[in-house]
Amino acid sequence: MKYASLDLGTIEAVVNKLGGMDGVQRFLRGEVEIRESDRRWQEENGVVFFSLPATNGRTGEGWIEYLESKGFQVSDYAKSVLRSPDFKPNDGVIYKIAVLKGMLFQDNDRIISNIRAEADRRKFLKPNAEVACLIRDNFSDKEIEAMGLWWIVAMHEPIEDSDGDPLLLHARRSVGGRWLRAAYGKPGDRWVRESGFAFVLPQVSP
Repeated sequence: MKYASLDLGTIEAVVNKLGGMDGVQRFLRGEVEIRESDRRWQEENGVVFFSLPATNGRTGEGWIEYLESKGFQVSDYAKSVLRSPDFKPNDGVIYKIAVLKGMLFQDNDRIISNIRAEADRRKFLKPNAEVACLIRDNFSDKEIEAMGLWWIVAMHEPIEDSDGDPLLLHARRSVGGRWLRAAYGKPGDRWVRESGFAFVLPQVSP
């Protein structure tokens, strides 16, 4: 049997993946098991891709009750956004998500207006605010950490809180618990490198 694509570079990559020659010997002795990754997301050049389950029309108040019943913490600002009449859920929509990682931007350039401009350049679309709730419900803090992120911001149209400030919902991992929070979404607001910014790919299936 021929392995035309199994060149020295590929062999070296396999050896490194197994942890060097010691790992290769352990694999050959049956001490190491290789299984398919159960990771539900992929990353390409600083962009994380995944799909979310179909929406079910859950209202903002419904999300508050649902998340809290599962042990999530919902901040007061997030509750204000979820209770706004501008929070408009959908039913039966499957979102395909692209998350721009903060590492793609220089620290001084990582502001809302630049992030949206980069998304426009890539033809990513502005998500519905419910995307933040779906991300929070479907990804554990460990998974968000594995993406190299502390929080994932849904880059929806900002929704004003009770004080009239424009806010964006985001899923945040924290030593204090699994959070759904909200933060300022003004064009000049700056985010840290470990942030991720969620947009929707053009293929959205009803």
